[in-house]
Amino acid sequence: MPQQDHTDFGARKVPLAEKQALVDEVFHSVAQRYDLMNDLMSFGLHRAWKDALITAVDLPRNRPFALLDLAGGTGDIALRALAAGGAETSVTVCDINADMLAVGRQRAAAQARDRHITFLEANAEALPLADRSFDAVTIAFGIRNVPQIDRALGEAFRVLKIGGKFVCLEFSTVDVPGLDRLYDFYSFNVIPTLGRVVTGDAASYRYLVESIRRFPKPREFAAMLRAAGFTRVSHSAMTGGIVTLHSGWRL
Repeated sequence: MPQQDHTDFGARKVPLAEKQALVDEVFHSVAQRYDLMNDLMSFGLHRAWKDALITAVDLPRNRPFALLDLAGGTGDIALRALAAGGAETSVTVCDINADMLAVGRQRAAAQARDRHITFLEANAEALPLADRSFDAVTIAFGIRNVPQIDRALGEAFRVLKIGGKFVCLEFSTVDVPGLDRLYDFYSFNVIPTLGRVVTGDAASYRYLVESIRRFPKPREFAAMLRAAGFTRVSHSAMTGGIVTLHSGWRL
């Protein structure tokens, strides 16, 4: 019998072929309270981090602009992009999880933005989208949940137009002495408890915390971006390294 490839699912190793289903179950469980939990877990800081991502995209207000937001099912990034961009800004939200997309569709309809957003259920590792069709690709707190990150980065590069920008927001490694220990205590003790109280699911939030520790360090991820073809790759730490904003260009 051939040996199976394995990958990280939080703190444990699982067969690569099984990870996507496990991740799907996590987000199926937490979809309805996902954005509320983001507010509670980050004390609202995720809003500033996402604003920084939108600023980095630099949406124009006077010309057409097509944005692809990966793993953005609840529409949080998409709605921010539409508010920041001009009338000819359009966003395609791609997520593999139907429950997260259902939340996004409801939010977009409630804000009368649904005419400007397309919701697409698809895998970031194999996008059913044309080459060179987007001006920018974003992903916020989603890349670490992708089983094969290199494939997703390759797909993001493929669908970007020449001159297009990839912007990624992801949790990172705290680099402030003292804050690192406090952050670890908060992550492993408070967040799963909060998840149980708010969503009825501590295990999913334990996985999400563990997955942060398994994600490549900023320089390693920058090397992955370059390997996918991106140039002018950069990364910037925020809030003591809790979050890093990564970017690269297709030139």
